[in-house]
Amino acid sequence: ILFVQVFWAHLLCGWAFGSELTFELPDNAKQCFYEDITVGTKCTLEFQVVTGGHYDVDCRLEDADGTVLYKEMKKQYDSFTFTAAKNGTYKFCFSNEFSTFTHKTVYFDFQVGEDPPLFPNENRVTALTQMESACVSIHEALKSVIDYQTHFRLREGQGRSRAEDLNTRVAFWSIGEAFILLVVSISQVVLLRSFFSDRKTTTTRVGS
Repeated sequence: ILFVQVFWAHLLCGWAFGSELTFELPDNAKQCFYEDITVGTKCTLEFQVVTGGHYDVDCRLEDADGTVLYKEMKKQYDSFTFTAAKNGTYKFCFSNEFSTFTHKTVYFDFQVGEDPPLFPNENRVTALTQMESACVSIHEALKSVIDYQTHFRLREGQGRSRAEDLNTRVAFWSIGEAFILLVVSISQVVLLRSFFSDRKTTTTRVGS
């Protein structure tokens, strides 16, 4: 049974909806997610491997009939945008079956549909007021800030994982060097003592 640990999740509701999730993908495991989509809806799937191994994973996206829309092997990160050609449940899966020992931490953001307008009558014939225009600009800026924060958070997590992995390797290497130095030192001491140890000599007297 695949154990999925959710670090954080965020659901977007309204005309535009989707899912954003970070989860653990153990070695030799596969995890699939499902989303009901109506025809003509524009969708975007973005994912990134945050920690584990070579930071790669297999990704596969299928429509309601099982037709493969997207398939990539051992990708560290990618983004795919498509428009649903039919109604139904779409499935996208992440696979770590090629890895024998290393589990991965995977982040994905699956957006379905367009963002709703900030004001219900934003598409009216009359122009927006100065206050409404300012609100729209601030709203768009805040959306960009959220996106930047998400990507920086992922980079920070990936950098921390790489630093911890490097620190572990350096620690093991230092322990190995210390052990080798100890063995060499003991061997040198034993060798030097053998050079200066007293040797018993045998004296033979020859009688006349």
